[in-house]
Amino acid sequence: MLTRMIPEIGHFALIIAALMAVTQAIVPLAGAATRRPLWMAYAAPMALGQFAFVLLAYLCLTASYMLDDFSVVNVADNSNSMLPWYYKFSAVWGNHEGSVLLWSLMLATWGFAVSRLSRGLPRDMVARVLGVMGSVSAGFLLFVLITSNPFERSLPNIPEDGADLNPLLQDFGLVIHPPMLYMGYVGFSVVFAFAIAALLGGRLDSAWTRWARPWTNVAWAFLTVGIALGSWWAYYELGWGGWWFWDPVENASLLPWLTGTALIHSLAVTEKRGSFKSWTVLLAIFTFSLSLLGTFLVRSGVLTSVHSFANDPSRGLFILVLLGITVGLSLLVFALRAPRVSHAVGFGLVSRDSLLLVNNILLVIMTVTVLLGTLYPLLLDAFGLGKISVGPPYFNALFVPLTVLMCVFMGLGPIARWKRMAGSELRRRLWLAGLVALVIAALMPLIYGGEWNPWVSLGLVAALWIVLPLVRDLIDKARKGATPLTGLRRQSLAYWGMVVGHLGMAITITGVTVVSNYSVEENVRMSPGDSVEVAGYTFSMQELKQRRGANFLSDIAVIEVVGSDGERRFVMEPEKRLYLARGMPMTQVALRPGPLRDLYVAMGEELGDGAWAMRIQYKPMVRWLWLGAVLMASGGLLAVADRRYRRRASQSQQRDVSAVQEATA
Repeated sequence: MLTRMIPEIGHFALIIAALMAVTQAIVPLAGAATRRPLWMAYAAPMALGQFAFVLLAYLCLTASYMLDDFSVVNVADNSNSMLPWYYKFSAVWGNHEGSVLLWSLMLATWGFAVSRLSRGLPRDMVARVLGVMGSVSAGFLLFVLITSNPFERSLPNIPEDGADLNPLLQDFGLVIHPPMLYMGYVGFSVVFAFAIAALLGGRLDSAWTRWARPWTNVAWAFLTVGIALGSWWAYYELGWGGWWFWDPVENASLLPWLTGTALIHSLAVTEKRGSFKSWTVLLAIFTFSLSLLGTFLVRSGVLTSVHSFANDPSRGLFILVLLGITVGLSLLVFALRAPRVSHAVGFGLVSRDSLLLVNNILLVIMTVTVLLGTLYPLLLDAFGLGKISVGPPYFNALFVPLTVLMCVFMGLGPIARWKRMAGSELRRRLWLAGLVALVIAALMPLIYGGEWNPWVSLGLVAALWIVLPLVRDLIDKARKGATPLTGLRRQSLAYWGMVVGHLGMAITITGVTVVSNYSVEENVRMSPGDSVEVAGYTFSMQELKQRRGANFLSDIAVIEVVGSDGERRFVMEPEKRLYLARGMPMTQVALRPGPLRDLYVAMGEELGDGAWAMRIQYKPMVRWLWLGAVLMASGGLLAVADRRYRRRASQSQQRDVSAVQEATA
């Protein structure tokens, strides 16, 4: 009897969570405005209660999937009795309703974490932060309850079995990719809440940036890993061997990452120098707003993409209204409050401050470039002005030069001093690094490809220009200690986080450069006994076989691969699957990964007489793309783990608490 009531329990839990979110949005903010401690004290219990009830609702939906309760419309549309249990688990968020519920759970989780880990902050600040987060949670929970109820029943007409999960989503990458991406998206709500709370409280000083920086770094790290996982999934699952296609939904995740990267650097300047205050607040607002925009694009029905949930446009209208309210009210608060609590801090033309400012401007220009290319076709279509397609040629022509220019300033930044620095000193410290970068970048294409390639040299010089100044800076710091090791040990984890993050960017740029210019692809017809040579490797089809999986049938090609030396022999087995419930064919590629290259084989269509269309690719350094992303995320987390930074923030919080207590005594 209890199992039959699981959906009703989940629905009721969502209603309670929404009521708590509304209470969290109204009462603590009103208490902070009227200086009523009792009202402010509602913030933390409401955040805890909201988290508990949203978690209960999510567990109820998960239980409905695991128990094959096809009376729930969401389960019947996205699961099947033959579906393996781990895909039933991921099917919970493999649809519109479940994904929005996961989003709400992530938002409640961040709110709960803030309430637990911010006890040392001033009471009014915590109340405002949690109040703002409660407002966002209330909007999304109302969205779930009004337009996207995941517990809707189909009683009394219960289907015998479900329609099955989309075969594209039956993959391990989709088990971990959406949660990582959502944690990044939603995590930026924390710095957004801190920024609005600082404006409301008139505390637009360096203190709020110290409180917000760790949350921002963690959210950015999650988003970085989430984007990398999505790129990795597209590479091996879709069968075309690509890792980024400038799909609008891919762009939707890139937009907040770009402004989030600018936000991380802007927060550092605000904390260190007390400048960039307006930049920091606006970047916090726009980063979270772009996360909401991505949600609108994915769920409005205006896009057709393998990544999107093209559903009822009324749902998109709800999110569009929520986005408009969020952006409008936050910009209104900024316009009213920022001029009163900000002040200018000077710095020279040659300084770390100015270089970070230029980098922020470039990142914003890159964001606008991607945003324009993503939205312009949609706006033209919406106003009946025709249909156009904006694809990789547009984005590559604008985004790549801006990235190279950004790398120039990335190399200069770690070497430069705060406030001001002599241009001659900067040249003296960097001329050798620049010369070495140019020489290596010019010679590497000749050594690797046999001929000079200007695009490869440009990409490599950009990557080397990021790394070599860091090497120079590390050498300088090592010389300042009694021994080189002592000098390096003195550096904080925040510094090492910067080093690792910049190194990750350089590795990603190297991977993008090499794989984009030196990939080899052959589309061939192969039958058992046929052979083809690609990039020095001989691919020979030995046989065709079949197997039955849990919910699919597959044809498998057994291909023996022999290296150019005749000694490296291994077997690759690409598959062509037919999923039984949906009757949908899917390609399962065969990969032979390596640190310097991937071999990639995908089965196309059956051509008759035992022959198949085969796509064989040689992908040099493709894994450097994702290795670099992992290092970038690790750099962000290293900064959060810096004990000295946390101790300094804690001491500052204690001083702030004492000041507030004295002022209100």
